[in-house]
Amino acid sequence: MAEYLNADKKQEIFSQYGKSNVDTGSPESQIALFSYRIAHLTGHLKSNKKDVGTQRAMQRLIGKRRKMLDYLKETDIERYRAIVKALNLRR
Repeated sequence: MAEYLNADKKQEIFSQYGKSNVDTGSPESQIALFSYRIAHLTGHLKSNKKDVGTQRAMQRLIGKRRKMLDYLKETDIERYRAIVKALNLRR
């Protein structure tokens, strides 16, 4: 696992955005985790512009987050609005 994303940080993200700190499956907790990883990779790519592998990995994460947000929007619009506002995502 990556150094920046240890078990304690994951627990913190899941407890903040999920129902509990062991709630790893809820859309909100997964979207929050994807957003944290995307933010980290964005910083990495600013200093390593030619790192195409990381760029592709980030694009895949963005796609996963997009699909998860679309799913949440279809199933429960209020939870969708809450997570977009909490994570300050453009939408």
